[in-house]
This record gives sequence, C-alpha cells and structure tokens, in this order.
Amino acid sequence: MSLDLFSPLKLGAVELRNRILMAPLTRTRAGTSHIPNDLMVEYYRQRAGAGLIFTECALITPDASAYLGEGGLFDEATQAGWKRVTDAVHAAGGRIAIQLWHAGRAAHSDINGVQPVSASNKAIRNDLTHTPKGKVPYETPRPLRTDEIPGIVELFRKAAERADAAGFDAVQIHGAHGYLVDQFLRDSVNDRSDQYGGSIENRARLLLEIVDACISVLGAGRVGVRISPLVAFNDMAESQPQALVEYVAKELQKRGVGHLELRHEQWDQPAEQELARIARAHFQGPLLLNGGFDADSGNASIREGRADAIVYGKAFLANPDLVQRFASKAPLNAVDFSTLYTPGPKGYTDYPTLAA
Repeated sequence: MSLDLFSPLKLGAVELRNRILMAPLTRTRAGTSHIPNDLMVEYYRQRAGAGLIFTECALITPDASAYLGEGGLFDEATQAGWKRVTDAVHAAGGRIAIQLWHAGRAAHSDINGVQPVSASNKAIRNDLTHTPKGKVPYETPRPLRTDEIPGIVELFRKAAERADAAGFDAVQIHGAHGYLVDQFLRDSVNDRSDQYGGSIENRARLLLEIVDACISVLGAGRVGVRISPLVAFNDMAESQPQALVEYVAKELQKRGVGHLELRHEQWDQPAEQELARIARAHFQGPLLLNGGFDADSGNASIREGRADAIVYGKAFLANPDLVQRFASKAPLNAVDFSTLYTPGPKGYTDYPTLAA
C-alpha cells in the first residue's frame, strides 16, 4: 500500500490519524507565571487536525527560562494549565505531546536570578538575548558539576510524571537547537573530562539517562527525542555529526522509543540528507523529519520510505487547518513574523481557516 501524509501512523504507543505533525513552536503567550492560559488552550485546540501536536518547549524548572513567557511543567499550577490544553485537543479529536526542555546556557540571570548552567563555561557568542532589562549579551554559564547531573535527570523524570497527569499522549525530549541536552551532545560546547564529555558515548550520556528516566514513567512508546546535529542556532557545531546520529539512533533503537525527530537546517541539503539516511538505517522506529518541507516534498519523503512523518513549523503558525489545506491543495496563509512573540491573539489565534 502506498503511504502519504494522510495515512494513519502508529507512533510508538500513540495512534495518529495522519502524518502531518505540528512542530514545537515557542510563542511566549504564557507570561511570567509559565502557566498555560485560555489563549493557549484555543491556539492548540485550533490545530488539533494535526496527526500530533508537539507543544512549545516546556520548562522543567522555573530557573531555566530563556524566553520570558514560555509554558512550564514544573508544579501543580503549570500541570493544571496544560491539562486544560490536552482536554481541549482531545475533545477536538487530536493528539498532543509535550516537549520537555532545559535552556542551559541560553538562559540568563536577568530572567531567572541565577547564573545559567551548561556542559562547560562557553557562552553563546555574537548574539543578544531578551530580558526584562532589554537586549543583553548571553552570560558565561557555570559548568554543571558531575554530582549535579542526576538532579537534572530527576527534573525531567518529574516532568514526565506531570505530563502523564496532565493528559499528554507522549513526551519529546528536546535534544536540539543548542539547549542544555544539545550542549552536552555537541563538541563545540562540551569540553568536559568526566564521564559526560569527550567521546560521543560520553556526550550522549545525559540524553540517554533522561530518556531512561522518562521511559521509567511513561513506557518507551510514549517517549521521543529531537536532535539537530547540523543546526547552528545558539552558536552550535559538531565535528562528527554522522557518527553522533548513528550512535544516538542505535541507542534509541535498543530502547524502543516512540520516535526520533531530526530537525534539519534545510532537509534537501546533501549533508542533512545523509544524516536522515544514517538515522533511517539504525533506527527502525518512527523517524520524523523537519526542516523546510512543503506538502509535495513531505509526501515524497514518506512514499520513498525516508521518513514516517513530517513535522511542519511555519506552516502551522499561520494555518490552523493545515491538514485540510494540504488535502485540498489550497493556498496557505502567510506568517506575520512581527507577532510571533507579542502578547495577545493577534498573529496567534486569529489566522483564518478555509471554512471562515
């Protein structure tokens, strides 16, 4: 049987009605409380036609914020806020997973009141971050001590418990885009000499310990991972991206996780396509690709067996009914980038649907 974007998919333990997935998209509508609110409930409900929604990255601890308003999952209030979101999405027939996240060196003391932590003391260079005091340079982070790392793993485990209680169908561990887990994975930042640094096996240790902790709560089929070995965002690089993908894919295959997502800089770049081939060869579970796909290229990737589902970001920002638009080959709304992070419904919940 020929598969396409509209074919159902069993993503680990979760049954999806299509393979058009919504990417985690930070929108900073939660405010400084990090509690999901009515506006966020409506935003996610509108996009329940996706085979699976990945939420914006959710803080596992309140002292690791990087965005002045991202959602959190670290106490009863944030858990209750997300429960309202999952209830709305499920009532609309959708499925939803939460992306668990620690910003690491991308955080700032002007936001959190504490020095950010990382794999090393290397700061993000040549960029500024937004804080209550305005745009400022990123700070030099404090390297996590070896004896502190189990505490980070435990924060992810507790967040997985809260995700289960909040009604999420699955969780995704954010190992991409230069945040804490990625800061351990990639050697442009990780210069450690303990068991979490040096070899790829050591650099991947934190990620795999977090995976194992979340599996202990949810089961392997409800846990997934996102990595981005060639994405330079947040001043990141990796000298052995192919070997890194191979090792992570093999380890996730051993554990039987529910999905592996490769976040590409641009999916059709030869180096990115090689990473996808390596992931496909060593991970037999659902492989998700993300990075510049349209409907045609997404369909081709699924038909040719290069991916099991495609994760769309910008298209879902402006098109809550993206699945319907792809099915009818309708034009897409353009994204208003000026409203990505502004408060209120404009550019968030007011994009028109085809029905409207």
